[in-house]
Amino acid sequence: MTIGDHLLLLSLRVGPKGARPRSWELWGSFLCLLLVPAPHLLSSSDIFPVFQRDACPGLLAHGSVGRPSQGVTMRHCVQLSPDHTHKQWAGCRGGPHHSCQECPACQGENKVVFRVDGKQMNLLAVLEVRAEGDESWGGLLRFRKGKRCSLVFGLVIMTLVMASYILSGAHQELLIASPFHYGAFPSNPSAVDGEHPGDAKEHHHQSSVNNISYVKDYPSVKLIIDSITARLEFTPRQLPDRADLRRQEPHMFAVIPSKFLPDSRSPCWYEEFPGRNTTDPYLTNSYALYSKRFRATFDALRKAFWSRLAHAAGRHFRLRCLPRFYIIGQPKCGTTDLYDRLRLHPEVKFSAIKEPHWWTRKRFGIVRLRDGLRDRYPVEDYLDLFDLAAHQIHQGLQASSAKEHSKTNSITIGEASASTMWDNNAWTFFYDNSSDGEPPFLTQDFIHAFQPDAKLIVMLRDPVERLYSDYLYFASSNKSADDFHEKVTEALQLFENCVRDYSLRACVYNNTLNNAMPVRLQVGLYAVYLLDWLTVFNKEQFLVLRLEDHASNVKDTMHRVFRFLDLGPLSGKQEALMTKSPASNARRPEDRNLGPMWPVTQRILQDFYGPFNARLAQVLADAAFTWQKT
Repeated sequence: MTIGDHLLLLSLRVGPKGARPRSWELWGSFLCLLLVPAPHLLSSSDIFPVFQRDACPGLLAHGSVGRPSQGVTMRHCVQLSPDHTHKQWAGCRGGPHHSCQECPACQGENKVVFRVDGKQMNLLAVLEVRAEGDESWGGLLRFRKGKRCSLVFGLVIMTLVMASYILSGAHQELLIASPFHYGAFPSNPSAVDGEHPGDAKEHHHQSSVNNISYVKDYPSVKLIIDSITARLEFTPRQLPDRADLRRQEPHMFAVIPSKFLPDSRSPCWYEEFPGRNTTDPYLTNSYALYSKRFRATFDALRKAFWSRLAHAAGRHFRLRCLPRFYIIGQPKCGTTDLYDRLRLHPEVKFSAIKEPHWWTRKRFGIVRLRDGLRDRYPVEDYLDLFDLAAHQIHQGLQASSAKEHSKTNSITIGEASASTMWDNNAWTFFYDNSSDGEPPFLTQDFIHAFQPDAKLIVMLRDPVERLYSDYLYFASSNKSADDFHEKVTEALQLFENCVRDYSLRACVYNNTLNNAMPVRLQVGLYAVYLLDWLTVFNKEQFLVLRLEDHASNVKDTMHRVFRFLDLGPLSGKQEALMTKSPASNARRPEDRNLGPMWPVTQRILQDFYGPFNARLAQVLADAAFTWQKT
C-alpha cells in the first residue's frame, strides 16, 4: 500500500453515529484523491463516492443508514462484514441493489474489504482499486466533468473566504504577514481631538507598501482635484427677506419677540405661563422625552420652576432667554474643549445640553438623518434648555440691591452646537423654492432675524487633519489609513461629479451628495460657510480661532474669548483651573494606535483644500489659515 492509499483511508474514516461530515474532511478526501501520485492511482472511473443518506442498504452517510434510493446504480461491490458472516451487499455493477451471497455481476472482479479496528463498520464510500500501469499527473485529465466542476467550485469557495478576510480587514486571521507598519501616533494637537495643548510634536509618517501603491495612483486623483479647482467660484448668495422667513416659520416668529429686556445682557423676555402650580412645564419637552440623560436636569428645573415665576395681578410670567453667543463650529476642531473651559467662568451659563442642534436638526424633527424625520421640536423645547440661566437672571432683575442686580445682569448665555455653521441638510425636505439646487434659506438667516447682534465663535483646524480625526471618531469598524485613503478618493470623485453640473454652493449643501460621500469632505470647506454667514452678519461679530493656536497657548486663546464676550477678569486660582484643566474629547487610545494617514493621502487632501484655505485666509486677512505651516 502506497502513501496515497494511507491518506485515502485516513480521509475516508467514519465518524460517530449521527455526526455530520465536516466540510474539511470531505474536501480533504477529494484533494487526496486528486493530488497524491501513487503507483495505483485512483482514477475517476474507479470511484463513486456516496455522500448521501439515501444511497442504499448497507451504505452510511457518515454514521447513519439510509433508505433505499431509487435509480442508484453502483459500479463495484464491497462486502461490509469483516468476518464474512454478514452477506448483504451494497450494490453491483450490474444494476439494482440486492442482498445475496455473491453478486453475479461482480464475479471475477477484485473486491476490497475494509476493516476498522477489527470491528464491523459502515462505510462512507464504495471503492474498487485496480492496478494501473505507470500513471502520471495526466490522470487528472480523465476526471469526469462533475469532478472537475467540484474542484473549481472548491477553489472558488476558498478564494471567496480569503477575499472576505482581506476585505474585512481581519488580517490577523490569515497566515500572512501584514503589509501595514504604523508608527506611533503623533501628539501634535492638529492630530488629536480635543487635543491636549502640551502635545506639540510633528508628524513622522512611515512609508509602507500600500503607500507606495497609492503614490502610483496620485496623478489620476490629481486630475480630479484639478477639475474641481477649475470650477470653483465663490458667488454671493441671494438673501431672503423677513416676510419669506416668517412664512416658513410662523410659530417661531409668534413665540420669539422682536425686542428684548434692556436690563439683561442676554436676549430675554417675559411671557405668560397659563398653567397652575401643579402643572408640569416640561411634560412634553422633546429633549426630555427622547433622551434619558437629560431627565435629571429637567427634574431639577421642575422642582424650582414655580418659585422662579413672576406674579402680577393674578397672572404668572416666566422669563425666557436665547443665547447671547454661539460656538457654531466646526466639529472635531476643539469646540468641546473650548466649551468646557469657558463654562468655568462664573459669568457664562450654557444651555442644559452642550449641543442641542436645534437650529440645524431638531426643529426639523431630525435626530439622525438616516433614521428619517420625527416630530419637529418646537421652539419652546429649545427655550427650556436655558431656564437654569433664566432663573438666575430673573432673580437679579427682581433683586432690590443694585449689587445683586448688577451681578446677575452680567450673566452671558451661550450655546455650542458644532453643526450650526455648516449643517443645512434638512432644507431639501422643507424648502421647495430652490434656485438651481441651492437652499433658499440657511440657518443663519433665522438666527439673524431674531438676534442681529449675536456674537459668533468659530474654532477651526487644518481641514486635512480634521477630516482624518472625523473619520476615526465616526467610523464604526475596519478603520485604517488604507481604508481612509480609499474613502477620500471616492468622496473626491463624487464631489467632482457634482461640481460638473451644479454650483459650488449647491454641491456643498446637497443632502444626497453629503450622505453618499463616505467621509465628510464638505465640513472642511470653511470658506464657503463663512462667506455665507458674512452675508447676514458683520465680520466684527465673529471670533475665528485656530485649534493649533489654542493647543499651543490655552491662556492666550481664553483671554481673546473673554475680551470678545466682554467677560470680567478671573482670579488667579480661577484662571489656573481653567487653563490647566486636561483637554476634553481627546482621541481614543484605540484610534491613536492606528497611526497617521498615508503621506500620499495627506498630499491629496492638501491639494483639494488648498484653494479653499487660500480664500479663507484672504477673507480673514490672516495667512495662518492657509495651514501651510502649522
